[in-house]
Amino acid sequence: MDIVARGFTFDARVAGPVGGSAVLLLHGFPQHGGMWSGVVPALHAAGLRTIAPDQRGYSPGARPDGVAAYQMDECVTDALAILDALGVESAHVVGHDWGAAVGWHLAAKHAARVGTFTAISVPHPASHAQALGTDPDQKTRSAYLNLFRQPGRAEEVLLAADAARLRAMFGGLDPALVDEYVRPLREPGALTGPLNWYRAMSRRDLDGLGPSLVPTTYLWSDNDLAIGRTAAEGCAAYAVEDYEFVVVPGMSHWLPDEVPDLVNLAILDRVGAGSDAGSA
Repeated sequence: MDIVARGFTFDARVAGPVGGSAVLLLHGFPQHGGMWSGVVPALHAAGLRTIAPDQRGYSPGARPDGVAAYQMDECVTDALAILDALGVESAHVVGHDWGAAVGWHLAAKHAARVGTFTAISVPHPASHAQALGTDPDQKTRSAYLNLFRQPGRAEEVLLAADAARLRAMFGGLDPALVDEYVRPLREPGALTGPLNWYRAMSRRDLDGLGPSLVPTTYLWSDNDLAIGRTAAEGCAAYAVEDYEFVVVPGMSHWLPDEVPDLVNLAILDRVGAGSDAGSA
């Protein structure tokens, strides 16, 4: 369905029992709201209603020009506006990759709108930034950022040879599934908005960002190529409510695709601690 918010039109997958507690599912790069397809059936069976938008830059109707339009505050405000457009006062939030980054901001700055938070793969931004500044391993893992932040050059490299570099990011995932993620980004100009999330990154994103103020679960795989152990373990310092750190051995960055049953279990365990939230 289309969700009109802030003058944009967001493509979204809204499904599940009408009147069920809301779960806002936020994707990251280079995916879209369809990444949750293996997760949502169990959430619906548990009586939850899911909202999985294609975020700013991914929805053709929400693709503003300019790097400044992709600053974190804009992306966070989009999430709140989507909830407003659907009449949802508070929701359980689940985020992967950049979606997790948005979720950490929601859980820290807009806790009244968040029942519980489940972060997947990406830790609290302050933990990530600290590791990036002090841990040689994290610096190596994050070297790809140097390419992604180069306007034009990143698009050229990632889309060359049938988007070979973009496809390679997904490692051993099913090629048909990878194609579902990559195909929309091969449309003319479609990759620039998603990459602008990286280009808009700055230390200002941490200004006023405290710890999560809601019950929080963080899932991380010890084989994640982008996020090392220092950043993952340091995340515990940035959650003041009930916090659980779940280490998934041997998987990669793409946990909702690889182990949806485990992701479902973590979400449902966490949501059970805040079942009064998420009412529309």
